Amino acid sequence: MFINGQWIQAKDQKEFSVLNPANGNVISRVPDGGEIEAGMAVTAAGEALPIWSSQTAYQRSAFLYEVHTLMMGNLEHLAQTMTQEQGKPIQAARNEVKYGADFFLWFAEEAKRIYGRTIPSSRGDQRFLVAKQPVGVVAAITPWNYPISMIARKVAPALAAGCTLVLKPAEATPLCAVEIFKLLERAGLPKGVANLVTALDPAPVGQVFMTDKRIAKLTFTGSTKIGKLLARGAIVQMKRVSLELGGHAPFIVCKDADPVHAAKGLSLVKFLNTGQACISPNRIYVHSTMKALFLKELKEKVVQMIPGNGMTPGVKIGPLVNAAAIEKVDNQVKDALHHGASLVIGGFRIMDKGLDKGYFYAPTILDHVIPKMRIYREETFGPVVPVISYEDEDDLLKMANDTDYGLAAYVYTKAYSTAMKFFEGLNFGIIGINDINPTSAAAPFGGMKMSGIGREGSFEGIEEYLETKLGGFSLNA
Repeated sequence: MFINGQWIQAKDQKEFSVLNPANGNVISRVPDGGEIEAGMAVTAAGEALPIWSSQTAYQRSAFLYEVHTLMMGNLEHLAQTMTQEQGKPIQAARNEVKYGADFFLWFAEEAKRIYGRTIPSSRGDQRFLVAKQPVGVVAAITPWNYPISMIARKVAPALAAGCTLVLKPAEATPLCAVEIFKLLERAGLPKGVANLVTALDPAPVGQVFMTDKRIAKLTFTGSTKIGKLLARGAIVQMKRVSLELGGHAPFIVCKDADPVHAAKGLSLVKFLNTGQACISPNRIYVHSTMKALFLKELKEKVVQMIPGNGMTPGVKIGPLVNAAAIEKVDNQVKDALHHGASLVIGGFRIMDKGLDKGYFYAPTILDHVIPKMRIYREETFGPVVPVISYEDEDDLLKMANDTDYGLAAYVYTKAYSTAMKFFEGLNFGIIGINDINPTSAAAPFGGMKMSGIGREGSFEGIEEYLETKLGGFSLNA
């Protein structure tokens, strides 16, 4: 763990193993921290806050630029660490490292654009001055599915704003966090400004994050269930909270769309990271008249997807994160088939070709999916495409919005009027119109309803780490 500028072991010397989900092999062992280490990290961050927040925006910006340079210079090492630890194909890992580095580059600039303002007063002897200042010590919890970019998306804006922080990465992917913190150290990070606590059991660390009064803000990316638990704990002390939680994205193929083009797009976004993405499409609405052509093209794409270890050239489908993920996906598929869905392809755990020791599930397409099936209501987080037929396009908005989640949605259409109707009518924070990658460091990322609170990326991302302060000045001193 990295606390107060030092690499340390847990106080009780406990460690836990990090496994490769493609073969079950132990990659490494890392310290198993808990309440004591989390408290030490918070203390370090609190003591470093006055020093870091008093640095100029240009000094913080220069540091973030250096981190970006180091990430790009170590791209291959970071990508290979990610593929071994998380499982995604190596090219996808390389892309994620670049995406993560983009956040350090973006917020290196945003650090210099934290502006205040003056407000006219009705009194001639009065002036109003508005200033921005860092919220204080930040506690950050990041997920396993994007173990580098999600760290960058929180660490970069927090540091740019002048905050100090404590990071608890997902227990499945601590090595990526360790490598990022090595680069922060190399970039000249002052001691205590950013701290890393690794833990097999996240509960004791999370408890510190919720209850320690020195922590001013809690930021979390993960499941809606855990996000709600953290939010309830944080509100007792009125901590600032930003949450990026689950999704259940609709993918709408309008009657005027090209079904072949839409199927190609879906195949790229749905099976990205083996479906383990919060913006992954989960409900695929296709008009009955074009469904046959859509399914034909989609099946052809799926047949070409090679599952296997992400380090193997040509592999497109990596493993799921663990055995529980396999069970969840398989149960959803079995439930759908039990209630009348048709299996187009897949629908089983892959146990041949030397993949039996990993957590591989075959890319799967289900047809005739209906609302009473679990997969229609629950986020899958796996390589399963549930196809839903529709007849009347006027019903699509209602069907797509019929979910507690509101993170991402996708629409394929050739008509601007249709595109605008769905953009305005869909209750989701991110809408891809003929676009399967509506994300960027420069664009706000976040959801509505049970998909979270707040935004990451863009200028909104740094606002999450800033307080607004008003000064009223009387000139009659």
